[in-house]
Amino acid sequence: MVKPVIKTLWWKSGRLYIIDQRKLPEKEKIRELKSIRDVWESIRNLSIRGAPAIGCVAAYGIALSALKAETKDREEFIKIVKGDIEYLKTSRPTAYNLFFALSRMETVLKEMTGRTVKELKDALLEEAERIYREDLGCCYKIGENGAQLVKEGMNILTHCNAGGLATSGYGTALAVFFTAKKQGKKFHIFVDETRPVLQGARLTAWELKKAGIPYTLICDNMAGYLMSQGRIDMVVTGADRIARNGDTANKIGTYSIAVLAKYHGIDFYIAAPFSTFDFSIKDGRSIPVEERDAEEVRKINGRLIAPFDTAVYNPAFDITPAYLIKGFITENGIIKKPGGWLSG
Repeated sequence: MVKPVIKTLWWKSGRLYIIDQRKLPEKEKIRELKSIRDVWESIRNLSIRGAPAIGCVAAYGIALSALKAETKDREEFIKIVKGDIEYLKTSRPTAYNLFFALSRMETVLKEMTGRTVKELKDALLEEAERIYREDLGCCYKIGENGAQLVKEGMNILTHCNAGGLATSGYGTALAVFFTAKKQGKKFHIFVDETRPVLQGARLTAWELKKAGIPYTLICDNMAGYLMSQGRIDMVVTGADRIARNGDTANKIGTYSIAVLAKYHGIDFYIAAPFSTFDFSIKDGRSIPVEERDAEEVRKINGRLIAPFDTAVYNPAFDITPAYLIKGFITENGIIKKPGGWLSG
């Protein structure tokens, strides 16, 4: 099995653990998730974030729910687990990997008719572990496929965090950089700080530093100026949900970068596993966009940066139209035909 670059989440002896990403980079705090409510809250409050990581922790959360269910009655057990599946779906509406993973866990319940409660518990844990292993493998292949785009001496811009912390431990956009470094290539990353909660500054910079990859942190509003100076050669980001036509939901600010990249003739790539593709959604207009608490914008590290009653609009994601995207780096290769390429 592929080894994670970052140990983001893990299951050990019937217990589920995560790195609490809210504490980084100041402190590497390990947190045990002891209940389905702990799992829901960890997803909602960004203790764990990134679509693939959310999917993995949700799957393990259902395995945890099953393990803790005390009933021996099969129908009652299924009712409990299904209720917890529906509960986790409400944690973050945009991240498609969440729904992908929970659908797979629900399929286990549907397909194992006539099995005992113990057999169902074992099967749910096996499926959660399978989802985790598959994500690790997919991310590793994304890294291999994307590394061919990285040329010697390149300056590459990334937004938010699409590294090991956002996945089972290997990353999507950052997997491209991890693999390119292993291949001996020399390149440099510009990291958007990514307001309002600074995933680029806190998490991506932390991962790149650990990996020994040269990087420079910039404010989100500096990207266009760098592009105008000819200092950005390529943009690579992750994704939280990709519609059938290629429209992509990712961290707020991604759309602005894609527009700037198009204007300046810079290739803009999305790195994501196929578990992030939602074939049921025709285009980006149907992707639900989560709106988060106003305090994330009014405060940084708990300190007010605006009057306490300032009106705030805080969408967590935006939608980048397919025509702005040069291609999608997936575990199955690089797809360079955005705009209707999935519908045919």
